[in-house]
Amino acid sequence: MYKTMRLCLVMATGLLMSGCGTEPAEEATDELPADTVAAAPAPTISLADVAGTWDMRSVPVSGEDTTATNYQIVVTDDGWTMMLPDRDPLEGIVTTSGDSIIVDAGPFESVRRDGVMVTTHAVYRLEGDRLVGMTYAYYETTGADSLLELATEGTRAP
Repeated sequence: MYKTMRLCLVMATGLLMSGCGTEPAEEATDELPADTVAAAPAPTISLADVAGTWDMRSVPVSGEDTTATNYQIVVTDDGWTMMLPDRDPLEGIVTTSGDSIIVDAGPFESVRRDGVMVTTHAVYRLEGDRLVGMTYAYYETTGADSLLELATEGTRAP
């Protein structure tokens, strides 16, 4: 019985192999087919794209205090300066990645909490003629309210 099963298996394999294509196998190449479209590069942004003065507005996304913080930023090809109310100009450490602008600033005295130092981390994207993103304010306090998340939007100053 073992010999019969083996013979059937050999015959079936032969039939399957003979039914497989008789065309010679295509050789592999490094060329892409002509109808293949190259992927578009990821969008990128530079400080030159947003150079100028911007009127900014940051509003907490949660909590009872939803008062807006209004300020200006001045962007040059190689720098970012925040102009907060009643404060000296504050230089931000700015980097770009893809379509995002990342700005870190501080520590500096908060304009929202008297006498409390704060460090901010913000991520912006250019959407049409607006600069939009989120700002994360890290307060030097031990309470549960040491982090404040703010939705931030800006338009070019006239």
